[in-house]
Amino acid sequence: MAFKLEDKLIWDFWIARDGGDYHLFFLQAPRSLPDPEERHWHASVGHAVSSDLVNWTNLGTCFGPSSGPAWDDGTTWTGSVLRHDGLWHYFYTGTSQSENRRKQRIGLATSTDLRHWQRHAGNPVLDIDPSVYEEYEPDIWHDRAFRDPWVVADPDGAGFRMWFTARVRDGAPDGRGVIGTARSDDLINWTIEEPATPPGDFGECEVPQYFATRDHAYLLFCTSERRTSAARRTRLQSRGEAPETGTHYYISERPGGPWRLAPGPFLSGNRSGSLYAGRIVEGPDGGPVFLGTVGRQPDGRYLGAVSDPIPVNVTAGGLLSLETVPVGV
Repeated sequence: MAFKLEDKLIWDFWIARDGGDYHLFFLQAPRSLPDPEERHWHASVGHAVSSDLVNWTNLGTCFGPSSGPAWDDGTTWTGSVLRHDGLWHYFYTGTSQSENRRKQRIGLATSTDLRHWQRHAGNPVLDIDPSVYEEYEPDIWHDRAFRDPWVVADPDGAGFRMWFTARVRDGAPDGRGVIGTARSDDLINWTIEEPATPPGDFGECEVPQYFATRDHAYLLFCTSERRTSAARRTRLQSRGEAPETGTHYYISERPGGPWRLAPGPFLSGNRSGSLYAGRIVEGPDGGPVFLGTVGRQPDGRYLGAVSDPIPVNVTAGGLLSLETVPVGV
């Protein structure tokens, strides 16, 4: 494993590159928790730096929930970081204690050095549009899914594009998971748009990431066996296949879609989800590499670390595969 902390569990992460340095931001929680699943309610954001994606220097905690009553005083979860006009912009997920941390919103913080972050005065910068995405309905789903913002300069035009975890309002509840999208001209004012991906296969599509090669565009996401819809289970069973937990992707010939689920097994998947919430980045040699959360193992242990980088192969048709899987995953 490339990065592990002795006193903290690590899970969802995102990477920003500054010159020759990779800055790793990650969710962390105490390893002393009696149940690793409790980590979500004790999360802060850690920061580490590396020049090779293997040898990391831990820089400590850099962000966490607001100290007073606020929309993000419950949790601050997964996001993304990009640079614009000399300023680093960090988009993150927040929840409030007053709502029992059930309703997710998206906020913004900025930094000049990637270490010290200032919350935007107008937070949250993005809240749900219930005419497009499912509101919190406790009889249908356990939370209001509106999280994990991934923001880049719009690859299909001017301004900026955001993708996020969401659910649509209609259809079978176990298949409403989609990757939602919004756009902005200034990173502050956002317009929510129809989902990028079709519903039907999953209850949620977590931790999305957009990236592109010369001929194809991709939306990476992760999901679990238990979040696989009954409709998809039936299709898989008819082919002698089983649901997986891990990281997979949607693919398109154009940055704006239409998006289709990549065929075959997950890019990185198994029954336990031992390599989850993956990201693909440009490695030091210029080729794409995959890093994932080393999570729940087949024997039930939750390791809570970030994997070594794994080279990614791209076929002529644009399909992705990993060269190896790390030992112990």
